[in-house]
Amino acid sequence: MWRGRCHPAQAVLFVFVFVIAVAAAADDVKRDDVRAPKSQSCDNPFQLVKVKNWVDGEEGRVYNGVTARFGSSLPESAENSDPAPAILPYPIDCCSASTSKLSGSVALCVRGGCDFTTKAAFVQSGGATAMLVINDAEDLFEMVCSNSTEVSISIPVVMITKSAGEALNKSLTSGSRVEILLYAPPRPLVDFSVTFLWLMSVGTIVCGSLWSDLTAPNQSDERYNELCPKESSNGETAKADSDKEIVNIDTKGAIIFVITASTFLVLLFFFMSSWFIWVLIVFFCIGGIEGMHSCIVSLSLRKCQSCGQKTVNLPLFGEVSIFSLVVLLFSVAFAIFWAATRQQSYSWIGQDILGICLMITVLQLARLPNIKVATVLLCCAFVYDVFWVFISPLIFHESVMITVARGDGAGGEAIPMLLRFPRLVDPWGGYDMIGFGDILFPGLLASFAHRFDKDKKKGALSGYFLWLIIGYGVGLIFTYLGLYLMNGHGQPALLYLVPCTLGVTIVLGYVRGELRGLWNYGTDLSSSLEPSELNVFETNSKSVDVMNGAEDLKRREPERGYKV
Repeated sequence: MWRGRCHPAQAVLFVFVFVIAVAAAADDVKRDDVRAPKSQSCDNPFQLVKVKNWVDGEEGRVYNGVTARFGSSLPESAENSDPAPAILPYPIDCCSASTSKLSGSVALCVRGGCDFTTKAAFVQSGGATAMLVINDAEDLFEMVCSNSTEVSISIPVVMITKSAGEALNKSLTSGSRVEILLYAPPRPLVDFSVTFLWLMSVGTIVCGSLWSDLTAPNQSDERYNELCPKESSNGETAKADSDKEIVNIDTKGAIIFVITASTFLVLLFFFMSSWFIWVLIVFFCIGGIEGMHSCIVSLSLRKCQSCGQKTVNLPLFGEVSIFSLVVLLFSVAFAIFWAATRQQSYSWIGQDILGICLMITVLQLARLPNIKVATVLLCCAFVYDVFWVFISPLIFHESVMITVARGDGAGGEAIPMLLRFPRLVDPWGGYDMIGFGDILFPGLLASFAHRFDKDKKKGALSGYFLWLIIGYGVGLIFTYLGLYLMNGHGQPALLYLVPCTLGVTIVLGYVRGELRGLWNYGTDLSSSLEPSELNVFETNSKSVDVMNGAEDLKRREPERGYKV
């Protein structure tokens, strides 16, 4: 399944890293059940809402909310909306007529006790201008109608988070005067943050594929030439790969790998909790530490080979490079700092750095031997991504992949196996993100294409690597185009990336007449060689066979004194 040495911890880490393969826009809103009944009066588009408030005339924090399927819409700017006093009705769940005067005010009702439409009907009959529903959790839930009958709600109905409701409730119960203003600024069609996310994704694949070239010591260094002569044979390359513990994926391993990833995804979906996220965070930090250490050390030693010569003896570890130890301690400190501050607005920087280092390292450890295995792996990943994003709602009533990527049910924690970038011009903030799987699956193919081009001494235009990278970039553009056309609903990125990468490679190979060589590369040495190289190979093979036969003859009949 895996040809090469792969520790169990590495195998588990690989699965966790690849399991998330989705491009999405995080907005902390839980989607309503697709089976929820709709009617002409209960089919409003959901709007994200800004909830401005003033306590005794002093402006407070602006909270976010989301409108219901029913009720009136809100203006897009604060200038077109008027503030109204907030009031706590009695009963607080608004499931019956309030004994408190609601006329001209915004009623704050807690969730539960009855349907949302029932609450809104009682609040509206009391003369309120709007209703805020305080959720029982720190996310926002899109409110729908409980049945398909027509509803007559003409006031805005907005849900806010539990913490926002508690803050407003505290101000009201302390006797302060609270005023509330509601408006719904539209989101921009395109946010420029996807440009940076695109650059990070493409850059990670390019760096991961070219890393061995980027970090190779200077070939002109005499000491390097003496100790590390230029490799010129597949045998020497294979030996170097073995020394680096390269894991070569085969066809069976590719299928089992995707099945295992699906199993982990389902487990995450059903057992998502804060402790489960912490397990992922620990694995992510371990992988990020190893990746950052590897990247820093290899880059540094390329410029300064003498940096790793000073060593120190440590108990249990033996002789260790001082430079490597310092880098390791820095990487550990960096990962711990990120884990401790992961809820801060700047935590995406540390997460992206650790994630990129981890993915570059994974692309050095795992390899696809040929296009045959790449086709099996990427086609399985294609089905995996599409199924868990688009088809899983028909079975589980919500998208398993998107639910796991958002971290629903994790108590405010989020899956770390994502690259994130904040929306710079979006009034709602939030992040655009892409799963590691959407980078690593095409990245394995790109890494293979680079090795193939290098082995066959192909130029940029006559090779496959450049065209594959262009195809990946175009596929990402299609992914984010689909994201915006579908109102920010998470997209199975591999739906667009696999045809634009694997498809481009196969079509190019077919047109150039090299598809057979790509398909069987590495499995049969003679089939991948040019005719001139094949003659040399056959001649060398015959010479080796003659010598082996002679040696065997000498071992079998030493007493007869054969001379060779």
